[in-house]
Amino acid sequence: MNNITMALNADELILSALREDITSEDITTNSVMREYQLGEVELICKQDGVIAGLDVFKRTFELLDSKTEVTFTKKDGDTVKNGDKIGVVRGDIRVLLSGERTALNYLQRMSGIATYTRSIADLLKSSKTKLLDTRKTTPNMRVFEKYAVKVGGGYNHRYNLSDGILLKDNHIGAAGGVKEAVQMAKEYAPFVRKIEIEVENLDMLKEALDAGADIIMLDNMSVEDMKEAVKLVSGKAETECSGNVTKENVERLVDIGVDYISSGALTHSSPILDLSLKNLHAI
Repeated sequence: MNNITMALNADELILSALREDITSEDITTNSVMREYQLGEVELICKQDGVIAGLDVFKRTFELLDSKTEVTFTKKDGDTVKNGDKIGVVRGDIRVLLSGERTALNYLQRMSGIATYTRSIADLLKSSKTKLLDTRKTTPNMRVFEKYAVKVGGGYNHRYNLSDGILLKDNHIGAAGGVKEAVQMAKEYAPFVRKIEIEVENLDMLKEALDAGADIIMLDNMSVEDMKEAVKLVSGKAETECSGNVTKENVERLVDIGVDYISSGALTHSSPILDLSLKNLHAI
């Protein structure tokens, strides 16, 4: 499953989704298909976009029946067009029917994220700035959604709270200030960990620089203030800008000169890519 294989809980998450959809039985399928019958169904694209999550789609059917065969004409990251036949699923018709919705939910969601991410990443191609996701993910979908961001051409910010230090406004408030928060983090964290802090104005930025922060997030600042902030930082730290970044407004940030732009919209606001399983028939 490419990068998904590294997530030891991927099968567990897929099985949980299947259990959510099939608590005891698929009563509809069982009412019309009482016994084994070999069949196949086509995976059809109904909208232009970027495909992501094919291995998760395939694994969903395999977990229902390891004998299920899934073949694809595309790979993750490929551009797909309305009407494209992306693959074929062959196996027990009962499995094809029962696994259809869960498999498509994963593939549509992940492909939607990859498509939306690609549309923003393309706008940043002329700059040095990298596009990052956030932790604003669907519960129990993070491993899949962050993988989809990478397929779309974005980069992953920290995976979870154990993965990196990011001092936000409430951490700063709890610590008593910017300087205090950075100092406490330096005392607590291993020396190999970078310390990132969120600032909302130029005064906070100066405090963060003086305190020795490694990465400074410019949160919801005006474009003019962010440009001034990049000048003040002048390579002393890495810079990231954040705050309601979407496809519609990202171009205003292209020439600011920050190292990273983070956008929660990549995972919380991307629409699905319309895909369907069609033409099921016995063979």
